[in-house]
Amino acid sequence: MKRIVIGVQYDGNAWQGYQKQPSGLTVQDKLEEALEKFATVKLATTCAGRTDAGVHALEQVVHFDTELEREDHAWVRAANAFLPPSISVRWAKQLEGDPAALDFFHARFSAHSRTYHYVLHNHPVRSALLAGRAGFFFRPLDVELMQQAVQPLIGWHDFSAFRAAQCQAKSPMKLMHEIKIRQQGELIVFTITASAFLHHMVRNLVGSLVYVGSGREPPEWLGQLLESKDRTQAAPTFMPDGLYLARVGYDLKWQLPQEADSPLVWF
Repeated sequence: MKRIVIGVQYDGNAWQGYQKQPSGLTVQDKLEEALEKFATVKLATTCAGRTDAGVHALEQVVHFDTELEREDHAWVRAANAFLPPSISVRWAKQLEGDPAALDFFHARFSAHSRTYHYVLHNHPVRSALLAGRAGFFFRPLDVELMQQAVQPLIGWHDFSAFRAAQCQAKSPMKLMHEIKIRQQGELIVFTITASAFLHHMVRNLVGSLVYVGSGREPPEWLGQLLESKDRTQAAPTFMPDGLYLARVGYDLKWQLPQEADSPLVWF
């Protein structure tokens, strides 16, 4: 038995999220259908982290186990031959070892960090070309104020104030590694890296940062929200359109051929 790891990119607009559903209209459904057509057997996949409807991935990481002997590039070409244009396998790597071993690679449990980008179009008038690819806010936003506001969030904290009611995570405690906010023209990109994320955590953070950037709340309000652990005090969940799973971090010993990304080149 071999464990194959693949990097998957997708446009979330066409799909009802990543995880399989009875409708069959999810990224996982289409990915497993494509793999089955190539392998001629069903292959169960495991991803690094589920994404909601309308959320995109520059690089989702997925693994599956198989007894088939295939070259890494064959998995890439064959899967893409059967996938719709909005889903693409970017790379594949076969890992040696025993998939049943507790210390062997696992797309979800071996990850030490996740990075998301949220791309926000900040302009008085919405763009038709960015529909579904970027969030939108029509009032001017002060990037410096938002950069000041995120400082209390760095480190190990209880992020209950930014947690969706339906979140199934066992604990709200997460390690926030870094939050970068930068602007290029009409686009503001929030790049957030943490050990893991609660359901809707990034979109809830962005919504609250927009309150600060627009002057509705002062920069210190975000730290106060964090301490309150009260979701009802934070801003509403922001739209999914601009959210991208950008990268999943793993130990270098796995030597995964992951790609560096820059969200600004996509627009």
